[in-house]
Amino acid sequence: MSRSLPSHPIGVFDSGVGGLTVVRALMDRLPFEDIVYFGDTARVPYGVKSVSTIQSFTQQIADFLLRQDVKLLIIACNTMAAVAADAVRARSPVPVLDVIEAGARNAVARTNSNSIGVIGTPTTINSNAYARAIHQLNPDCRVYSQACPLFVPLVEEGWLDHPVTKMTAQEYLKPVFVEQIDTLVLGCTHYPLIKPLLLDVVGDRMQLVDSALSIADQTAELLQSRGLANPSREIPDYRYVVTDVPVKFQTIGERFLGRSLNQIERVDL
Repeated sequence: MSRSLPSHPIGVFDSGVGGLTVVRALMDRLPFEDIVYFGDTARVPYGVKSVSTIQSFTQQIADFLLRQDVKLLIIACNTMAAVAADAVRARSPVPVLDVIEAGARNAVARTNSNSIGVIGTPTTINSNAYARAIHQLNPDCRVYSQACPLFVPLVEEGWLDHPVTKMTAQEYLKPVFVEQIDTLVLGCTHYPLIKPLLLDVVGDRMQLVDSALSIADQTAELLQSRGLANPSREIPDYRYVVTDVPVKFQTIGERFLGRSLNQIERVDL
């Protein structure tokens, strides 16, 4: 790969479609940056795979994006970030950001009581990755984690403001409310789509930390500090690369992205 230039795209990758919420946040925060998104739709879900397999798949995707001359890699999948971020950083010639570190940084900066909650998939919660990242930033923080396995299928079904989704959220958050936390991290890239519903459920008990918005802010800071922000004011180029094109990918993808999903390419790794 040649030297990174401000005109080069940002590379964002995920095990499937969820990382498109990160792309959406980047589009809003950095409207002139080109983006290449990679979703490993043929091999999703990653949560049931071994650590070594996830690390191998993650590195394959990172290598593919590096061949596209990206100036920055963003790991938009919590499962990938939990087990493979350090390995990708060790081999990458460009900066690497991930949703777990970004969410942890934002939560530590915003909490007043040092009591932070994290909701995510069982795989992410069982990895304890958010708790480790938060404690590295502030050892005095107390972290309460809650797995919410039903949220992903409900979001992919499009039940974003459905009574069943609200009832599910109320059940999952009951033990979280008992912990008296003041900051709740949305530790899955699907969860921003139900953020309005979650805000309704939590009321004024706590503030929500959206890892997608957190990483968009972190990306903007990094590009500015390294002189890599794109100076062009032309219409940006967005590419979407997948390993399979399921029938529902475009429908679900456009829901996550909040706009039309064009330029879908299928590749074999």
